[in-house]
Amino acid sequence: MSHRIEDYALIGDMQTAALVSRDGSVDWLCLPRFDSPAVFAGILGDKQHGFWRIGPAHAEGTLPPVASSRRYRAHSLILDTEWHVPGHGTVRVTDLMPTGDDAPSLIRIVEGVTGRVRMRSVLHTTVNYGQYTAAHRQTGGRTVFSVSNGVLCLDTSADSTVAGSGEFTVGEGDTVTFALTWQSDESVAPVPPDARAALLRTEAYWQTWAARSTYQGPHEEAVTRSALTLKALTYAPTGAIVAAPTTSLPEAIGGVRNWDYRYTWLRDAAMTVVALVSLGYLDEARAWRTWLVRVIAEDLDSLQIMYGIAGERQLVETELDWLPGYENSAPVHIGNGAATQLQLDVYGEVLDALHQARMAGLEPDPQGTQLQLRLVAHLEQRWAEPDAGIWEVRGPRRHFVHSKVMAWVAVDRAIKLIESGDGDGPLERWKELRDDIHRDVCEKGYDKERNTFTQSYGSQELDASLLLIPQMGFLPPDDKRVIGTIEAIQRELSTPDGFILRYPTEGEDAGVDGLPGDEGAFLLCAFWMVEALAMIGRTDEARHLFDKLLGLRNDLGLLAEEWDPRSKRQVGNFPQAFSHVGLALAARRLMPQVTLSLPGQRSTEPGLTAVPTIQ
Repeated sequence: MSHRIEDYALIGDMQTAALVSRDGSVDWLCLPRFDSPAVFAGILGDKQHGFWRIGPAHAEGTLPPVASSRRYRAHSLILDTEWHVPGHGTVRVTDLMPTGDDAPSLIRIVEGVTGRVRMRSVLHTTVNYGQYTAAHRQTGGRTVFSVSNGVLCLDTSADSTVAGSGEFTVGEGDTVTFALTWQSDESVAPVPPDARAALLRTEAYWQTWAARSTYQGPHEEAVTRSALTLKALTYAPTGAIVAAPTTSLPEAIGGVRNWDYRYTWLRDAAMTVVALVSLGYLDEARAWRTWLVRVIAEDLDSLQIMYGIAGERQLVETELDWLPGYENSAPVHIGNGAATQLQLDVYGEVLDALHQARMAGLEPDPQGTQLQLRLVAHLEQRWAEPDAGIWEVRGPRRHFVHSKVMAWVAVDRAIKLIESGDGDGPLERWKELRDDIHRDVCEKGYDKERNTFTQSYGSQELDASLLLIPQMGFLPPDDKRVIGTIEAIQRELSTPDGFILRYPTEGEDAGVDGLPGDEGAFLLCAFWMVEALAMIGRTDEARHLFDKLLGLRNDLGLLAEEWDPRSKRQVGNFPQAFSHVGLALAARRLMPQVTLSLPGQRSTEPGLTAVPTIQ
């Protein structure tokens, strides 16, 4: 397909999600879950791999017309796309995935706004990520498509389409509806959804949820859109949170750094929980804690750093060789081989998220408390090992400084849990452990000559994750080592336009991450830099960078994983939880005249929760 990543809109129902382009084409949809086989996979190939376009009819051999305008209905995931067709009129297509339905569906409502417009629907449904065209049959006035895990039932009020493809005309005030509904059992056809009722119910759900935000600061619309995006990445049946709803959107166009993000990383989910808690949302933290306890509590010896959204452990990485990839960026992967890596930082992120939720008012949970204490007891035996780090490198394990810092965070938050009276553990021994880890990092991970912490022990390289040292309370912001590290990262990891790389890559040679090729600027890292600059008093510079980052969002306020500074476009899986987490937390950091607490202290500011790491 020819669309840029930022040309897409997200719609979803907290079970799965779809991407809709500016020309009205749905080019990505997995049913019934985020990690199910895609029925539309055109974004990773071309039309033969599945899509569904509804828009004004156009001459054969020409490109479909791009919409004149599009927007989300206020504080929702309902997308309105309009075309103004010269000499004919204006038409609107409203796309949504209803919330709360047992059978997930995609509803598309076509409305005539002015004049009369000839419309065209083209539906190509596929099996197993575009591997085959789905067989279909007509039954009882509806079209039924056979897919690998059930059936899709298409219901429409249009009388001139065959299997969802055909032309029809809408005049002012006319409405034509389409609904594509998934069902596991072919013998039990789903009841056709009431499109108008589903629209009203879904709009009310999203707007009610958005209204619960406690954020009152600058860029409120941007923060709200990020919160809605993060909520859309939650899997309602279990409380899991996916890193992104897509797979294999490349970190560099034409490159091989293409990964499946439709799973629950402990790290990504924990950071998402922190962002949502900072905006006043505790239900999501409670649901994630329940998922966490169920999935890992009895199996710490084989702890994984990611799981399936229902707790699945087998996430075998496989290449789909029939898909050419987004703009020929191959291979396309499903599954993720990093699932079984040792990544010591996840202990810190999990305990910090649960700590922040507790400080914000989440009620204690005995099983959750025991899980935290057992995690630290397990970490106590392993913290000194080399690991794959936050960026889950596929090269040799190293003693990554960020991993050791987050091990310190895990122990520190467990100590605070015990001191609060909500937990019981070896307090004095863990205080000694906390001191030991701190000493180890400062002796082995700090380059005195350059006045900067380094990516790993004995390394000369830098890593943007070091920006979290003051945010996590490991050292105070005014420590000369912290300031030196921030300034070194600015010098050595900044792109020409001022954004931040994760770490140096080696072009065609495999570098520290064991992979060839380069990547774009990692947007989360740039938001970390915003926070770091604000913490050391360079607030004007922080605001300037934050404003530049806001300018990278697409017209609907969405961000992918990275920004390509050469081609000036978004790259990576989309939309990315990390990027929207970074936006929300950086915006809170920049709120004027607000005193937020250090980690482990309750905020005294009414209506505000203690954001981790904020002083």
